Amino acid sequence: MRSITRSIWFWCLLGALFFIPFLGGLHLFDWDEINFAEIAREMVVSGDWLKMQINYEVFTEKPPLFFWLQAASMSIFGVGDFAARLPNAILGAIVLPYLFWLGKKLLDARFGFLWALSWFGSILPFIYFKSGLIDPLFNFFIFNGIFFLILAHWKEGGIRSSFRISKLSALLLGGAFIGLGILTKGPVAYLLVFLTFGVMTVIGRFSFPVKVINFIKFSLSALGVFTLWFAVDLIIRGPEFIIEFTIRQWELLTTGDAGHSGFLGYHVVVLLFGCFPASLFAIPSLRHLMGLQPHIASMRTWMSVLFWVVLILFSLVGTKIIHYSSMAYYPLTFLSALTLWQWLEKKRTVKFSSSAALIVGVLVILISAALPYIGMHPEMITPLLQADPFAAANMEAEVPWSGWDFIPAIWMLVILAGFWYFKKRSREKSLGILFGGTGIWVMLGLIFFSGKIERISQRASVSFFEEQQGQKVYVTTFGYKSYVPWYYSRIEPHQNDSAIYKSWLLHGHNDLPVKIAVKVTKVEQFEKEVPDAVLLYEENGFYFYERPAFSK
Repeated sequence: MRSITRSIWFWCLLGALFFIPFLGGLHLFDWDEINFAEIAREMVVSGDWLKMQINYEVFTEKPPLFFWLQAASMSIFGVGDFAARLPNAILGAIVLPYLFWLGKKLLDARFGFLWALSWFGSILPFIYFKSGLIDPLFNFFIFNGIFFLILAHWKEGGIRSSFRISKLSALLLGGAFIGLGILTKGPVAYLLVFLTFGVMTVIGRFSFPVKVINFIKFSLSALGVFTLWFAVDLIIRGPEFIIEFTIRQWELLTTGDAGHSGFLGYHVVVLLFGCFPASLFAIPSLRHLMGLQPHIASMRTWMSVLFWVVLILFSLVGTKIIHYSSMAYYPLTFLSALTLWQWLEKKRTVKFSSSAALIVGVLVILISAALPYIGMHPEMITPLLQADPFAAANMEAEVPWSGWDFIPAIWMLVILAGFWYFKKRSREKSLGILFGGTGIWVMLGLIFFSGKIERISQRASVSFFEEQQGQKVYVTTFGYKSYVPWYYSRIEPHQNDSAIYKSWLLHGHNDLPVKIAVKVTKVEQFEKEVPDAVLLYEENGFYFYERPAFSK
């Protein structure tokens, strides 16, 4: 078994086996997944892959690289949820063997195994590759950019490693990866590198990790890759994208925009519990360790700095979204692997981490058991939802909860028992049980819970707009923001230019019927403001209306 798990092909197969199946079995979630998929879909429909659009209006919040991959997937497999998520699933099947290979080159096969295992067996890093979000690709490019910068630092500082690459090649490749990161989501890719470089300079008593001229080469390489697309867009469309994009990035950094704000420690909680169990084993390696090879000690310092840069930066920005701190998954899983490697080599104990893993694991069991139990007894939480009529109405959804839904809780109980039993008998086997079992638990959770949660939160709206596919209608919402109407109605380019304006759809002389979704909390206001709308039906907190076409 050990020889199999030390094979790069094992990790390729494991990634494909767990990340690709069932991608299309669950609707995309509002906002981000549906937003990005709709941009890609409109690329396919319009045939214009240089221009990002949403509701066939110019979209300037993100560069195009990820949308190109989604659009290519849709062109091959057809427009749908599977195609929207497939690029990340394929990336996941690449990242696991890549981390194994990287860890093996850095230290040995055991370390590579532990790094890949730490990723596979942690909750959010696993889910990450079954999503339609931009961040998996974005962070992959950033990590590689920083890693090649680290290699250049080693070359310049005379730190030996098994990587055979020239300093110039490392700088140019690292910069190119950051350029791809900028082309995926924007200049935050370079900001993270710059901040990490700056902190490393301070730690090194104001000695630059690489000479300034070399960092300039790195930066020019990044700029060159991004400019390949930007120059074409500038020539064809002018400066609109870069101006609007810059304004939008500033808004996201300085305000609680994107509909999401939160408390200062939001990302601490997300990473601590969302990256269970790797997060708990990473903690000991955040502090200085003795007895490491020079290049591993350097890598530990870089990864620790990167982790803190990501955590502090996204704790300070106004917008709080769960995947904003996902860049921390790479350093966090590296640090976890380092702790575990030292434990297996009997160079340290993990008493705190293993005890914390058991405590958090029990919490996971309780949550896994509470979900189906509350689902079967919704009256238990109904009194708690009186202040939120929409949430209360969501709980009225018909969801087929059953005793089978306790399987994830039972599975986690077995995992913790196995981990505790083997911890002193076979350390490596205990880690395989904990991390491998947690990866399977995540898969079970997605199978048993995700569809039911989606049925409660948005299925009524999705189903309503899916029924509008192929119909000559306009679609919109009232009182809340959603991308569901455009994506799930599969809207075509508008024949009437006024159709992009919500005020015209709700109050204008519309030439086609308008299908409108309204949350229960806004029904009274809607019926006053749009008196000619006719109620079709209501379901689970959503009220669906039709505004008839205007008769001349």
